[in-house]
Amino acid sequence: MSEDAAPPRSGSSKLLVALPLLVFGAMAVFFLVQLLSGRDSQELPSALVGRAAPEFTLPPLPRLQRDGVPVPGLASSDMKGKPHLVNIFASWCAPCRAEHPILMSLANDERFDVVGINYKDDPGNALRFLGGLGNPFDRVGIDPRGRAALDWGFYGIPETFLIDKDGIVRHKVIGPLTPDKLEGLKTAIDAL
Repeated sequence: MSEDAAPPRSGSSKLLVALPLLVFGAMAVFFLVQLLSGRDSQELPSALVGRAAPEFTLPPLPRLQRDGVPVPGLASSDMKGKPHLVNIFASWCAPCRAEHPILMSLANDERFDVVGINYKDDPGNALRFLGGLGNPFDRVGIDPRGRAALDWGFYGIPETFLIDKDGIVRHKVIGPLTPDKLEGLKTAIDAL
């Protein structure tokens, strides 16, 4: 036997060589299953869907009016008896500006009220935002510290929740309302 010949490998050293391949194979199978599952990878789960909307009371946005009448603040007790669409928005949020025309059109639907939670915003800026783009909201509560939004299981601004007449969260839209997301929301509304 020559000195250059390698000694035979033991079982454990063969396992060490194969381990990276096994890990890669397991990860490939996991990702393939996720890809083929048909689940929307952009969709984040919401612990609130199917549960009662959180309890909160928020003061009104000062000087905000709709049809010449001051717009009241927002509390969980206001959202009983009729379905509500709750939109979390801010004047500094570019996607909120992009979704605003859709909210304005939804405000014309008599089956539900559209209400807003103004998230960590300067009241003057929020007033200018709604004054310039239009006010789709029947009620607006200001949430200067963001505590109410956190209770809603808020991921990021904007978000929209559909609440049924009993105060139960039935649907959640993460991110701005778009024509594609609007179809899912309309399906949820029609199911109420």
